[in-house]
Amino acid sequence: MLAVLTGLGLSAAAGLNAYIPMLVVGLLDRYSDLVRLPAEFGWLTNGWVLSILGVLLLAEVVLDKVAVVDSLNDAVQTFVRPAAGGAVFAATDAAERFDSSTFMADNPWIGWILGIVVALVVHLTKTSIRPVVNAGTLGTGAPVVSTVEDTVSLGMSILAILAPVVALIGVIMLAFVSFRMVRMVRRRHNDRKSQSPVNFGER
Repeated sequence: MLAVLTGLGLSAAAGLNAYIPMLVVGLLDRYSDLVRLPAEFGWLTNGWVLSILGVLLLAEVVLDKVAVVDSLNDAVQTFVRPAAGGAVFAATDAAERFDSSTFMADNPWIGWILGIVVALVVHLTKTSIRPVVNAGTLGTGAPVVSTVEDTVSLGMSILAILAPVVALIGVIMLAFVSFRMVRMVRRRHNDRKSQSPVNFGER
């Protein structure tokens, strides 16, 4: 059960930033006893892989804070974030530190699918909200929102490993806030459509 909660928290974090949870898992396995990944996920602890993830994270942090560029980056990340979510979910579900159920251990593909779905849902929510924030703040809100997302992703990644139950509460809160923001975005979109000028030239 703890393994599933950990995977859920990490995949949700990957939906906000693909590289933070992967780095957290890889670094903790490499330099601590908190995580012990199985051999098939040993690549996550490789020095070269961690260095590449660090460079990609740096690029993500910069690009995601620039209005318009962040939307282009999100389009590319549509493929990256779900894949990262599936990887960290499956990896931690099989890690020695967590009491993974026999069923999940015998069916690792379930972890991949759950991680992909969770990360994709979070990612799609993020991409639907960001353009509205940019338009409403003339782009000045992009670095603020991006910083909050990165902070939440890091916090969620750490909590998912150290306190999986707390991470679950965080995921529920994230889902609630996302739901409210999506409703607000849709309401504003509908208001704009209803206020658009009528074309009296058409008969």
